[in-house]
Amino acid sequence: MTSQKPIVRIIATGGTIAGVGPDRMDYIVYSELGKHLTIQESLERIPEVAEIATVRTEDLVSVGSTSIGPVEWLDLANRINQTFREETDVTGVAITHGTATLEETAYFLHLTVKSDKPVVVTGAMRPPTSLGTDADANLIDAIRIACCPEAGGKGVLTVLNNEIQSARDVTKSNTFRVETFRPNELGFLGYADADGQVVFYRAPLRKHTTQTPFDVTGRASLPRVDIVYAYAGADGLLVEAVRNNRSDGLVLAGFGGGSYPPEVTQAAEEAVKDGIPVVLATRATAGRVVTTPQKEKQGFMVCDNLLPQKARILLMLGLTVTQDKAQLQQMFHEF
Repeated sequence: MTSQKPIVRIIATGGTIAGVGPDRMDYIVYSELGKHLTIQESLERIPEVAEIATVRTEDLVSVGSTSIGPVEWLDLANRINQTFREETDVTGVAITHGTATLEETAYFLHLTVKSDKPVVVTGAMRPPTSLGTDADANLIDAIRIACCPEAGGKGVLTVLNNEIQSARDVTKSNTFRVETFRPNELGFLGYADADGQVVFYRAPLRKHTTQTPFDVTGRASLPRVDIVYAYAGADGLLVEAVRNNRSDGLVLAGFGGGSYPPEVTQAAEEAVKDGIPVVLATRATAGRVVTTPQKEKQGFMVCDNLLPQKARILLMLGLTVTQDKAQLQQMFHEF
C-alpha cells in the first residue's frame, strides 16, 4: 500500500513563468503582449508533478509582477493564511510570480504568513513558450520544496535555478539571466536538484512568519512609504515631494553606509520634524547601515542590511503596529 502523497496548494499570479510569447525565440516581447497560461495549463506541461504531490490550484490574478503591489500582497497573505486555517491537510503552499517584484512579495509574506508550514515563491526568466525555458523546472522545484518537512520553519523561501533562498535576503541581480536571484554576500540556503532531493545547508535567523506582530487580516490598505534614491548633486526636491504629500514614511537609498548630499539630508530632517519616519538605507547591494550619534540626533532610523525596497515593506508593516521610533528601529534589528 502506497503512502498518501503530500497536498500542495498552488496560487498563481501570472508573470514570466506563465507568459505566452509570439514564437520560441522570444525572451522579451511576451511581457508586452500580456498573455498568460492558467496554472492548470502550466501543470499540464509537467505531468511529473503527479508523482510528487496532490495539487490544488487557483489563479489569484494573472498579471505581470509590475502590476503587483500592496493590495495584491494583502490578498495573497490573507489567502495563504486562510488556506492553512481551513485546509489543515495542506503540506505547503507554492506561489508563481513575476520576477520584477518577486523579492518584495516574498518578503511581505515572510513577515505576514502565520504558519510554520513551507511557503515557496517561484518565477521564471524565460517564458514557457521559449526555447530553454526555466518555467517548468522552477515550478516543479517549488512544489517539491512545499512538500519538504525540512522547508518548514524557515520562513518564506524562493526557488529559481535550483537554488533555495530566504525571502529576506534574495534579490534580482540581472535583467535576463536565469541565475539572476542572489542572496548578496550571505549565501543561499540550499538546492533542489534533479536527484529529487531538497537539501538545506543554512537557515535564516532573523524573526519571521509566526514570530512577527504583523496581522493583516481584514486590512484593505497599508501605510504609504516612499523611496528616494540618492545621486551625485541631488537636492531636496524629491524628499520635499514626499513631505508635501504627507506620506506615512520615507526610505532614503543613500551612498555607501548611509550618507547623502547635504540638501537631501536637510530636507529629510524637516520631514522628521513633520512626524514622517525616515529610514536610512543604501543603494549599495550589500552591507549594513548603522546608527551614529549624529543620525540619532537627526531623528533618523537605519535599515541594518535590508535593501531599500525591503526596508520600505518593513516600515509599512511596522507602522500598522506602532508610531514609536524606538520600537520601529528595533524591528529593523529583529526582522
